[in-house]
Amino acid sequence: MHIANPIYDVVFKYMMEDNKVAKSLISAIIGEEILELEFLPQERTRKQIIEEATILTVYRLDFTAKIATPAGYKTVIIEMQKAKLLSDIMRFRRYLGAQYQNAENVYGEAKNKARQIYCIYFLNYGIDLPERPVLAVDYGVKDVTTGEELPANNEFISSLHHRSWIVQINQLKSYRRNDLEKLLSIFDQENRTKDHHILNVKEDEYPEEYRHIIRQLRAAMEDEDKREEMKLEDEVLEELRDKERQIDEKEKTIDRYKQVIDEKDRLIEKLLRENAALLQQKDK
Repeated sequence: MHIANPIYDVVFKYMMEDNKVAKSLISAIIGEEILELEFLPQERTRKQIIEEATILTVYRLDFTAKIATPAGYKTVIIEMQKAKLLSDIMRFRRYLGAQYQNAENVYGEAKNKARQIYCIYFLNYGIDLPERPVLAVDYGVKDVTTGEELPANNEFISSLHHRSWIVQINQLKSYRRNDLEKLLSIFDQENRTKDHHILNVKEDEYPEEYRHIIRQLRAAMEDEDKREEMKLEDEVLEELRDKERQIDEKEKTIDRYKQVIDEKDRLIEKLLRENAALLQQKDK
């Protein structure tokens, strides 16, 4: 079965705009039941305009979610970001800072309680992290003196710290250990056909509860406009990568010049010392 490649922003957006798909995917990643999921209207993205075409280097989606708890439910902010370039890390920090500063991220009758923030990152590049497809980063509380782990279910803690999940797309090809990893294999680039915009998958290899996601990606594949936009992403992303390579080469050249200058300075200092010693000997 052929589906559109969700590594592309235009396909990812098409997939996540379906509320049922978004709830299923996010619930599977965070391991919690989402009762209600709302797309926040202020979808913010990092855009670069090249020849009147818009490309997203970081694609960002924000949601509010009502999540089931033993006591009833809680509401959280879910920030999902998908990045293509390693240089996008600093943008993650700015986006997260904006969430903490947003005065609307509150709940309660008096609107004086801060909503907890969940962050989900889809990374399409290698990074110095353990080689696993999905990593959960959670806060912990412990006694500094004894090292004893203590309960962290506290409003003060949850309001000032956030939980994160990192999906390493380049690690997906090696793992199918549970339903989550089977679901995330929709991003596995090993399934690309000769046309890299298309993946070849077997629908029956996915858990029944997630097959509507496969069908959504199938619909995206059949949309001619989406396929044209994927080609556009390829073109502009290659330009961005070329620019990164040029910047990297310039930085290496600058480093070489700095080494030459440092060596020159050391040589001058050495000659000055030797000259001073010769003058002292001459004076004697």
